[in-house]
Amino acid sequence: MISLTSPVRTRAHDWPAGAKLAGLCLATLGLFFLADPLAHLAALLAVLGLYALPGRRFLRAGWRSLRMLWPFVLVVGLYHLIDASPVQGAVIAMRLVTAVALATLVTMTTRLTEMIAVVHWLTAPLRRLRLNTRALEIAMALVIRLTPVLLDKGAALAESWRARSPRRPNWRIVLPFTLLALDDADHISDALRARGGLHSPED
Repeated sequence: MISLTSPVRTRAHDWPAGAKLAGLCLATLGLFFLADPLAHLAALLAVLGLYALPGRRFLRAGWRSLRMLWPFVLVVGLYHLIDASPVQGAVIAMRLVTAVALATLVTMTTRLTEMIAVVHWLTAPLRRLRLNTRALEIAMALVIRLTPVLLDKGAALAESWRARSPRRPNWRIVLPFTLLALDDADHISDALRARGGLHSPED
């Protein structure tokens, strides 16, 4: 498993994780109050500027993380072109890319342990009610760490298909991809059980 944390050190790495996550929530919420396409374009360019500040290596790493959005942007664009509302489609697409870029920027500059610590602090009232929040913390860690792994495996399957067939990859790679994901899930569940499962260390 790998983390989305960037190897390029930036000033944002030293900022408190709680402050960055709170800023992410407020910024994402603010995007939904913007209706002007130019305002969304300015917001998107500003976020891209944040990626460019630490240098080309950081920018390339961020771009690799955001490339997975192009199918969603394409679907949104085509739907709104058919619906004769291209401006609304552009707003939704830019809002989507900006929000995901901001979230990716936070994960690239924040260690996973710091984000889990914030979630652990936020869920303290639930533990006072005798509720185990360990599952939520582990689920968050698994989503962040395994998403890029699954994307890389999907890309490898597509490359294997192209090496063996002149046709484009299609639905036939869904089954092997699903089996790979289930195999990873099986290994992870074994590892969790070997480490005590979902029981909180405080139990």
